[in-house]
Amino acid sequence: MGTTRRQLIKGMALGAAALALPAAGRALAADAQAVRYGGSAWLGHYPAWLAIKAGYFKEQGLEVGWESFGTTSARVSALLSGNIDMAVTAAPAALAVMSRGSRHFAIIGVPENFGRVEGLIVREGVQQMADLKGKKIGVTFASSAHLLVLNLLNQAGLQPDRDVTVLNVPAPEMPAAFQSGQIDAAAAWTPQFNAIKAMPGVKVLADDTGFALYKAYGVTPGPDVLVARRAFLKEHPEAVRRFLKAYFRANEQLKSQPDSAVPALVELTKLTPAEQLEMVKGADWYSAAEQSQLLGAGSKYIDGLQKLAEMMVQYGQIDKAPPVREWIDPAYL
Repeated sequence: MGTTRRQLIKGMALGAAALALPAAGRALAADAQAVRYGGSAWLGHYPAWLAIKAGYFKEQGLEVGWESFGTTSARVSALLSGNIDMAVTAAPAALAVMSRGSRHFAIIGVPENFGRVEGLIVREGVQQMADLKGKKIGVTFASSAHLLVLNLLNQAGLQPDRDVTVLNVPAPEMPAAFQSGQIDAAAAWTPQFNAIKAMPGVKVLADDTGFALYKAYGVTPGPDVLVARRAFLKEHPEAVRRFLKAYFRANEQLKSQPDSAVPALVELTKLTPAEQLEMVKGADWYSAAEQSQLLGAGSKYIDGLQKLAEMMVQYGQIDKAPPVREWIDPAYL
């Protein structure tokens, strides 16, 4: 899985990076509508991958091509430049682009909530955030886990650098740094979260459900959102509706029959079947019926995304908070 998955985006208005890897030998049926999807091995892309492998898109008359990206920034840049039509991305990345005024895309769906597989892990004996005073917390800077740590410290009345030392640790190195004692607490997301949690003598002090905006709005520090180019939405509205029908059919499978999705997903992730099943079960997969509540008029979830943008300003991630509702388009659900 790309280790930079949860990283926030700075400089997202730059041109598209040339990291796309088109699927080899892609052949379009004569009457099928082509859709270019940008993905990776991160769990937010499971629905699109599963819908491709299970033939759900083909049943809807779509030929969905998969293009892999190593970073969120490359994927979003490709969307902005028109090299792909749809993608899932971390909401903070989308908010960063919105803050720069780009209106080339819209949020059209919310695939899942992975808040139970991201969090702050500590050693036994630590009962609350205050117990970390004078300790070292490892986290990947400019990530959703970083936002979580900053918010948890704020809720506890603690300040980075004054009360605790917050160290920048790359996600793949987090388990070793924690195990060796270089850090006293680790903020991570799956699969590193799972690996550290399995170590003896540790516990999860807080996961994303402890994030201030989750309590009030159901929004985690870095929720995934399904985005699409506005030009594609305008030119192919019926194809977008069919895409979403197949997409959320895959979500239903992930939710109700996770075991059946494992064989297709391990082709993407290279995880063992047991690891893959744990990943699928670690997320809450939203249905098509839930989308209107998440993205419809008066949605608390959108209010939460607005608050997330404001929090990113507070923590220096973006310069200004965009009016998020102007980028929400639930018309195709």
